[in-house]
Parts: sequence; structure tokens; C-alpha cells
Amino acid sequence: MLLEKPTTLIPVCEPWLGEREEAYALECVRSGWVSSSGKFVDDFEQRWAAYCHRAYGVSVSNGTSALQAAIEALDLSPGDEVILPSLTIISCAQCIIRVGAKPVLVDCDHNTWTMNTQQVADCVTSRTRAILAVHMYGHPVDMQPILDVCEQHGIALIEDAAQAHGSECLVDDTNGSENKSWQRCGSFGTMSCFSFYANKIITTGEGGMVLTNDKTLDKRLRSIRNLCFGEDQRFRHETLGHNFRLTNLQAAVGVAQLERIEEILQRKRHIGQRYTHNLKDLTNISTQENQTWAKNVYWMNGIVINEKLGINAASFAKSLRARGIDSRPFFLGMHDQPVLINHGLFSGESYPVTTRLSQQGLYLPSGANLSDDQIDTVCQVVQELAS
Repeated sequence: MLLEKPTTLIPVCEPWLGEREEAYALECVRSGWVSSSGKFVDDFEQRWAAYCHRAYGVSVSNGTSALQAAIEALDLSPGDEVILPSLTIISCAQCIIRVGAKPVLVDCDHNTWTMNTQQVADCVTSRTRAILAVHMYGHPVDMQPILDVCEQHGIALIEDAAQAHGSECLVDDTNGSENKSWQRCGSFGTMSCFSFYANKIITTGEGGMVLTNDKTLDKRLRSIRNLCFGEDQRFRHETLGHNFRLTNLQAAVGVAQLERIEEILQRKRHIGQRYTHNLKDLTNISTQENQTWAKNVYWMNGIVINEKLGINAASFAKSLRARGIDSRPFFLGMHDQPVLINHGLFSGESYPVTTRLSQQGLYLPSGANLSDDQIDTVCQVVQELAS
């Protein structure tokens, strides 16, 4: 029997904020340090870098600016190539285009929805300068093949870990042994980028960060985010930069969130595992497949609608909303983005797994403050609609 339509909408994601966030933000207001200087900025950068086992953290205004700063810090030349997945947010492609470089796409894996690492090696050319690895919905990319390609060809690795705070990947030990060890996402390669948008596991409302172990890159990133002010003459500029600064007020919220990260991750994993258990027997719905080499943090809980139902994700989302459940579509592949096609990119290229996921995929309510009753309600409606 169908459930009655509820009077309120179950939201797709709400930030989980508490008394500590309020107290730290109030401390900023009372101190007057609410702009881009203050103790919370430094504290957040140092603590997040340490959490991700990095030496340096450079806070920025959002995840898009983190990607832009990281790409610019590589000092790429026009025509240089950066390999990335087609299934991602447009920020990943536009930061490459804006420095005159060329985005080179790979398809995604059918099971994990992350970039197809087997295709990456085939895309490397003499112009390849970097790989942009994007962790998807809380599940890591298989990093070992990416690390191997970067080492073999001497190219940079940038992680987009915006969706994977706290997730881990199993990789070879760096000490030369045959053992493998768990390594936290955000700790790999040349630089790693984070978003702290309101729907992320750790949030500052808007905000982001670039992490690195390279002191020279740290200095360059700090200059880029702060208009490339001169060292001796502040208002003398040798290079064009950006105003990408994070405020102390935002960082205060981030520090409070980071102090609660284990609690947040525990709740996110509980939600993800409950969804997986409740939906596992549906033949017309598939979920992200967890791999043995990955520790998923279930940032978002996605489903892919079987075409046999005769509907796409957009139609399914309308039915969910009519029953009081919010959702969001998967990304549209970069090769199908009109603005990128109009730039003369990706002509005649095909990425069938990405195309299918873009058409048939959506994610369900996944906020850390979602109740078990709400999860069960969502699953019951999904089961009814997918029957």
C-alpha cells in the first residue's frame, strides 16, 4: 500500500551544526576578527592538513577556487594536457581551460562511478602534465594505478577530494615492502583540493582548501589566493592572482566541524550502510559498489535506475518529490556540456558509462542529521516506485 504524501519534504542534505560551531562563530564576532585573518584560519589550515597527513594547508573561498589555484600553481603552458573523468562537476574542466591547457577525458567505472583507471595510461601523451583524480560521492578512486602512471611519466597528481572527507584507499607501502596500507584521501600526489560547501561532510558554509607537502607550492598557492601582492611593495604585482580568501568566521565553523569529524563520519557510514541494506534486493535499482581497497564515507547515496523501468532519473526524481522526498541528479558528463562543446572540445568523443549514469542516476537524502525513520521512508518509496 502506498504511503500518504507527507506534508514536509525530506531534504537531500542539511548541514549538521551544533553548539560548538555557534560558540566559535560567536567568539569571532565578539573579537572583531571576521575577515580573512585570525586564529581560526591558521588553526583550520594546520588541523585539516594534519588530518590528511599533509605538511601545508591553504584555505580558499570554495572548492572551485581550490581547483583553480592548484591548476595555476602548476604553471601549465597553452596546449598542456590534464587527464580527468568526464563524470564530474564543470569546475574541474573549466580550471584547466582557463589556463589555456587541454582537458583530456576518461570514462568512469560502471560499479564505483569513479574514473576508469585502466583508460588513464592510454591517454598519456608527451603533452600530459597532470592527472586530476576525482573521488565520487564518498568512494575513492583506485589510486594505485594513478600513482603508478604519474611516477612512470613524471607528471603531477591533483586529487579532487571534495566529496571524500575522511575516506581511505589501500595502496602500496612507500617503504618498498610488498605490503599495502590504508592512506587517507587528500594525502596523495602533488596537491589535493577540498570543498567545504554546506552539503559537504565538513562544512564552512562556503569554503575550500588546497593541501600539499611542497613548500614552494604552498608559497605560490598563498600568493595566488591573495591577488599576488608583492613581497617588498604590496601593491606592485608581477603576476595576476585572485581574491580566494576564506574568512576567519568560516574557518571557526570549520574548526568546530573538524573536532566532530569522527562523529559525523560514523553517522554518514551508518546512513550509507542502512541504504545499502534496504535497497540491495531491488533488481531495477543499483547502488555504488564498495570495493575492498576503499573505505567509503557515503557522502551521498546514489542510485541508478534500470532502463527497463521505462523512465530516466529526472522522471524518477519528480515521482520522489511528489511523495515528499528531495533528490539531486548525477553530473552531466563533460563531453555533453554545451559550453565545452562550443569551445571546440570533445567532438565525436563517447563515454557511454558516464552518459548512462548522467541519464539514469540520482542521489537520495543523505545529510548526517537524517533519522533512521526518514531513511526507511525513502527506501520504501524507492521500492514502490521501482517495482
